[in-house]
Amino acid sequence: MEEKKPVFKLGDRVDQMCLNCNEERGHIVISVTKTGRITRVGCPMCESSVTYRAGTSLRRSAKPGAPYDQGRTYRKGQILMHPTFGEGEVTAIIEPKKMDVLFADRVRRMIHAHS
Repeated sequence: MEEKKPVFKLGDRVDQMCLNCNEERGHIVISVTKTGRITRVGCPMCESSVTYRAGTSLRRSAKPGAPYDQGRTYRKGQILMHPTFGEGEVTAIIEPKKMDVLFADRVRRMIHAHS
């Protein structure tokens, strides 16, 4: 029986080494073939766009991120654990009280530093 390869779409998350950040992290799929094979990905941290290299995996520390708290102030690069979306990485601080967080499924805009 032949194993099916996963089909990807724009906006999906994949893990790859970012050469600009010099760190393995989640990237966003920005280009796919008609058959759903990834051709390019973008790093949400440094905003670089690179050719996708299959077979890389994300090595996270054994220590999970702290639970998400709207009242806490986050920095770019911090790992958090959301009760619904799971583990995420802060990719950008948008405004003093808004941030983008990269989760397994997509980037989500979240509230932080909310008193």
